[in-house]
Amino acid sequence: MKKISVFLILALLLSVQTPAQAGLFKDQITKIEQRQIDKKKNAEIKALFGEMIKQANKHCLTGLQSVYSKDFTNSDGFNYDTYMKMVEDTWKTYPDITYSTQIDNIEFTDNYARVYVTETAVSAPKEQIGDFETVGELYSVTKCIYHLQKHGEIWLIESEDVLEETSTLKYGGARYVNVELDTPKQIGAGKYYTTTLKINVPQGVDAVASISREKIVYPQTKTEDNFRRISNDNILERVFMSNQENVNEYAIASVGLAQAQAQGENINIHMRGLAFIMTRVNVIPENKFVNIEDKKVEKNEQSK
Repeated sequence: MKKISVFLILALLLSVQTPAQAGLFKDQITKIEQRQIDKKKNAEIKALFGEMIKQANKHCLTGLQSVYSKDFTNSDGFNYDTYMKMVEDTWKTYPDITYSTQIDNIEFTDNYARVYVTETAVSAPKEQIGDFETVGELYSVTKCIYHLQKHGEIWLIESEDVLEETSTLKYGGARYVNVELDTPKQIGAGKYYTTTLKINVPQGVDAVASISREKIVYPQTKTEDNFRRISNDNILERVFMSNQENVNEYAIASVGLAQAQAQGENINIHMRGLAFIMTRVNVIPENKFVNIEDKKVEKNEQSK
């Protein structure tokens, strides 16, 4: 009987928590609860992006608008109304365009979240080139950060930072040719930068190309193309100075592939393909409110 009572007393003693143990137990419960909250937020945010892609692929503007805040603005300075108008214009230009989104990372606090995303868009537009109609290939990849805020029980997209963006559009034989446009992803305002076009020109084909740049504004402006023949190294370069107007830019290359065929005493030129490639250059605006004191002047004044 005594052995049983000793056992019960020992069990009772082990079940009583010291203050330190109680604090540790409470911390564990808090961590478990926080993990559950974080899991719920992750699911809500993933559901939001799932809805965004669903509505975008349906080309339903009303449905797409439901995931955006009316106060939305992006890194190009486009507000909610302008952004939605640009989406509509895209759908009209590319009626078969489809989107996919890969969520790379989610960071959040209580009511705010940052979602790192890689977005892809594809389309097969039809165009009349010369005397024949051809089907093209549009492929666009964008890396961006969406900034979200919780409004009551729902999350809405408040703003967007586009980090990188490259789009290619190819027609005819250009669909089978590798085209690259190398530019800086980010540069200060009023700085020189080099844009380099590399194209794998097929044997027996001549290529002409132009490189231009356009500020990211709405409506989009169009610069004149000055085409040059691609040299034997298959490279064309051009130097630009970034704008000082607090506007991001696109570097754009246009490529034409042609083949010459002798027909008696005449030479016929046949267009074999067209390609366009566009990459984003984010321009860091100059901060005109930075005052750097001249320490040398300060020392000279102190020595007097």
